[in-house]
Amino acid sequence: MDSGSTVLRDIHGLDAIPWWPLAPGWWSVVVVAGLLLLFIGIRYWLTCHTGWLGWRGDARRQLRALKKALTSEAPHVVAGRLSELLRRVAMVHSGRQQTAGLTGDSWLHWLAAHDNSGFDWERHGQMLTTAPYMPPTMSIERDELVTLLDAATRWINVSRQSTQKSGLRIPGVTRV
Repeated sequence: MDSGSTVLRDIHGLDAIPWWPLAPGWWSVVVVAGLLLLFIGIRYWLTCHTGWLGWRGDARRQLRALKKALTSEAPHVVAGRLSELLRRVAMVHSGRQQTAGLTGDSWLHWLAAHDNSGFDWERHGQMLTTAPYMPPTMSIERDELVTLLDAATRWINVSRQSTQKSGLRIPGVTRV
């Protein structure tokens, strides 16, 4: 071979494209997926652990509003609103079919049976059954009403633990 000739070499393919660093399009996919997961995680935490977005959070806000209203409104009005709130919570908790028709002592017995905090609703909750029908001239002890408001708050907080284990019962649907 003479010195002026060129040597033929074999054709080499393209080098493999490395997966890192990611191309700009993949970075946008990763960022959007991360934000979506973060949003879902925050919503789950707020709903399940704090009750902020669920019925428990709404019930807690209404109970706090009832405590504040106790200073400016008549106690029998607040007691009537508490009774209504507890009925709505009970319907969400156990279904309309089980709780909507309960009145008087059977309503208080149901509250006592479903309250894991141990409050004696049958003894201390008579106000819930009579207050909505009391004339404004009748007096209600504010301390008793505050005790009922505190018991209702505990019931909502404690029922959270029991319903998370068993799940809420939906009327007409049976578990297998």
